[in-house]
Amino acid sequence: MPIHLQTPERFVIYVTDMERSTAFYRDTLGLPLKFTSPGWTEFNNGGTTLALHKHMGGEIREARPAAGQATLVFVVDDIQGIYETLKADGVHFSMPPQKQPTGRILALLHDPDGFGITLQQRQE
Repeated sequence: MPIHLQTPERFVIYVTDMERSTAFYRDTLGLPLKFTSPGWTEFNNGGTTLALHKHMGGEIREARPAAGQATLVFVVDDIQGIYETLKADGVHFSMPPQKQPTGRILALLHDPDGFGITLQQRQE
């Protein structure tokens, strides 16, 4: 019998510096903060919670995810404008907005620990 999973309740990202990462997701990306603590922070983003968990090993991930890792994808209306704003704020992009073979326009930025976040231009 097949199972039917629903929308994920939360996504958890492991971080090395909770204050720095909280500031990045709250202040730079503008996600609504639900609450924060030294080891756990949550952002409520339309029904799915994005959580930050303090990584005790302190290792920083590679900028390019390996198999078994993930990326967040945010669909946006003005990818070029958001790219320019975030770039001016010092956000690291490994890929500026580029049209893909699928026709989608994507950009790849990274949080302070190198976690990949994809921006995708909303298709009309």
